[in-house]
Amino acid sequence: MHFDLLIKGGEVVDPGSGYQGRFDIGIKRNRIAAVEANIPAEAAFRVIDASGQIVTPGLVDLHTHVYHSVTTWGVLADPVAARSGVTTWLDVGSAGAYNLQGFREFIAKPSDARIYALLNISSIGLTAPTWELSNLNYCDVDLCRKLIDLHRDLVLGVKVRIDAATTSGTGIEPLRRARQAAEQTELPMMVHIGKAPPELQEVLPLLRPGDILTHCFTGQSMRIIDDKGKLIDAAKQVWDMGVVMDIGHGAGSFSFETAEALIRAGHLPDVISSDIHQFSINGPLFDLPTCMSKFLAIGMTLPQVVEAATTKPAVVLGMQNEIGTLKPGALADVALFKVEQGSFTFYDIHMNPRVGKELLRNTLTIVNGRPMAIMSDPPPAPWIEMTEDQRNLIKWGHTPSGMSKG
Repeated sequence: MHFDLLIKGGEVVDPGSGYQGRFDIGIKRNRIAAVEANIPAEAAFRVIDASGQIVTPGLVDLHTHVYHSVTTWGVLADPVAARSGVTTWLDVGSAGAYNLQGFREFIAKPSDARIYALLNISSIGLTAPTWELSNLNYCDVDLCRKLIDLHRDLVLGVKVRIDAATTSGTGIEPLRRARQAAEQTELPMMVHIGKAPPELQEVLPLLRPGDILTHCFTGQSMRIIDDKGKLIDAAKQVWDMGVVMDIGHGAGSFSFETAEALIRAGHLPDVISSDIHQFSINGPLFDLPTCMSKFLAIGMTLPQVVEAATTKPAVVLGMQNEIGTLKPGALADVALFKVEQGSFTFYDIHMNPRVGKELLRNTLTIVNGRPMAIMSDPPPAPWIEMTEDQRNLIKWGHTPSGMSKG
């Protein structure tokens, strides 16, 4: 058998399938056909030399905002996918019931990258920066369920943002309604936490196994550690019962202080996701590989980091046999990276620095067996103004595709 594409000479890192080491990857049409040592180059019509690089499954980003040109937050997925290795994107709550069909037609359908969604319990989604839950008339459980039932191939769960700005006086009621919608559709719920009120102790009892607590390593007032850096009992209880702890770095969440306290205690995040959007793409997030590199800098291993951005989110989506893996028969989504060695300064959302020795830099993204072409990002939305911190990052040589040395 001849392969359509052969990725040869790379160091495979795929914790989910157990492949670790020097393997070649043969692709036939849109599927992984073989993972073996020393497949002859003559066995393929096209060969990609991956020598000196690591080869992983295509990254699965469990928290993104890609409803471009329609919502405040959305970035265009394909340009970022081509330079970051993210092949599967879960847009979490950008679309509500009233604009989900537009998301399907104008975002998910034409994209080369694989795109799914969580439907916002607010029927207006994230058209505006926030406040989508401040009018309970928008939190229509029946309408949410109806639209999910019409789009079950696209919508994989329910999203609700719970913090002081989004609820604006409606308290915990939007979360209760999201809980109802999730149970009626038999899908998981993702809950965003940030600044109280509501309080974290009001949120946690409404979570069920398989639900996702995003921004789990936040430094804001709803953080899951106490003042001494210890995981609070209520958070440990839901984590132990099967709630998924998801990073969702973004522009207002990720804290090195919280992350280091939890990792020191042996509490690794289940999923590393970016929360990439118009306000985070220019730093300090930049992209998912940069976020993964931050976790390398604070003590996680490369296999652990790759697993948290491939295998584990694929399991959360119920797609572990299709994506997030390089095992034969899976979809041919593959990412190639150089692991650059040096001294790299990374920042959390509070601009607290940490120096790491490794940086993951994507060199090629393959979706459905086809390499993606590098393309330019569209200009920022008219309402985006660089913060002083972002301007400083650019001045210091940091770019949307990675970090500078030094």
